[in-house]
Amino acid sequence: MVGQRPYYCAVLEYWIKEMPKIIYLTPDGTRHEVEVEKGYSVMEGAINNNIEGIVAECGGACACATCHSYIDEAWLDKVAEMDDMEDSMLDAAFERKDNSRLTCQIEVSDELDGLVVHVAENEY
Repeated sequence: MVGQRPYYCAVLEYWIKEMPKIIYLTPDGTRHEVEVEKGYSVMEGAINNNIEGIVAECGGACACATCHSYIDEAWLDKVAEMDDMEDSMLDAAFERKDNSRLTCQIEVSDELDGLVVHVAENEY
């Protein structure tokens, strides 16, 4: 059949698409480069890939600050701005810095492919 597409399967195409990669650097210096599905939070990506240090006691409800991390300076302008709720919750975080974020509040997208996240000390 000249000019026709070969068999197309939307489900297969969905699974073949590459997912954005997020790089987690844990406090002990370990680097984890993992694929995270678009639409998931950076916290969910960490939990789903057993990244040490992202505790997520509240399950992503922006209510505990145990997913606190530092966004690499090169990526700060690429992540969405934090809202007032996240800003208030970060006041409870240990060693808050200018690049502190709650990873439950950052949604993974193609634009964040390669995002570098420095995991904070969340296990006190």
